[in-house]
Amino acid sequence: MRILHTSDWHLGRSFHREDLLAAQAAFVDHLVETVTAERVECVLVSGDVYDRALPAVDAVKLCNEALERLAERARVVLIAGNHDSARRLGFGSALMDKAGVHVRTDFATVGQPVIVGDAAIYGIPYLEPELVRHPWDLEERSHAAALTEAMRRVRDDAAGRGERSVVLAHAFVTGGESSESERDISVGGSSQVSASVFDGVDYAALGHLHGAWRITDRVRYSGSPLAYSFSEEKHVKGSWLIDLTADGVAADFVAAPVPRPLARLRGRIDDLLSDPSNEEYEDRWLQVTLTDARRPSAAMERLRRRFPHTLVLGFDPEGGGTDATRTWSDRVRERSALDVAGDFVAEVTDGPATEAERALLHEAFESCRQKEALA
Repeated sequence: MRILHTSDWHLGRSFHREDLLAAQAAFVDHLVETVTAERVECVLVSGDVYDRALPAVDAVKLCNEALERLAERARVVLIAGNHDSARRLGFGSALMDKAGVHVRTDFATVGQPVIVGDAAIYGIPYLEPELVRHPWDLEERSHAAALTEAMRRVRDDAAGRGERSVVLAHAFVTGGESSESERDISVGGSSQVSASVFDGVDYAALGHLHGAWRITDRVRYSGSPLAYSFSEEKHVKGSWLIDLTADGVAADFVAAPVPRPLARLRGRIDDLLSDPSNEEYEDRWLQVTLTDARRPSAAMERLRRRFPHTLVLGFDPEGGGTDATRTWSDRVRERSALDVAGDFVAEVTDGPATEAERALLHEAFESCRQKEALA
């Protein structure tokens, strides 16, 4: 049984205002070629097919073309991620089943597999803890509780079958590393789930993290097909080619095409512009941090004369500086939405947010998250 594991396409996403639709279309071409050349029997897409709940028309068109082309060559199983609208992505899923494209977006169907060859493939869409807590009678509202119950249902069904078992899930599993382009899914300060929750299945195809992480031989992230933040500068993008063998699982990584390499440069502007060793960066998308003691005038214009694909410019003066010298993205990087909102309250009230105010903000964010999940 040969499987191709991919995820986090984020169709419709841009990269610092650079349109990536052509690069995403090139990835689809690569995916189709790989399925054909490697005689793949089933393609797994582990969530975040789109970048937002209401995707652009061009993104929907590309997704339609991708699924149509893949279905001509293999079965396809895909699940909803936290960026997708489960209801919209799941539209027409019963009809698509007949065409060999199996879309799993409803938590109520967890534990009902798609049978491909000698494998039972279970789709676990992104589980918003608050939405499944009461229907599943969970004791706590957490990602760990939701995924544990989902896997209980999978194991109960798999126990009565003779097929190999494969699971698709969209979650933050301990052992992977996050990047700046992933949306925070933490609930109550925790978003991570132990890899042991997947014990007993032959392979767990994970989505959400954008790096291609091997958690164990049987639990892996394929990562996103393209880089969506400069924190992914060192990532090698692609998909996992998985063979379910009599001895276990064999995995090979298939690298995806790179539209343009990324790089981050740091230094004084005159040094960056005059250093001949920087020639290799002239055709890359760049994030540049200038360390001049004083902010250079027309810095972006000067940089783009040599480095035409400079996208992000920041300032970090030698000798240190205040928040006033840092870009907004630098100041909010790796901070939760609740912390950023708390900073806003402190800014406009001349004092830190109270516990009551933070509780109200938390309630507002949770309400927005639930509404988006139901969209």
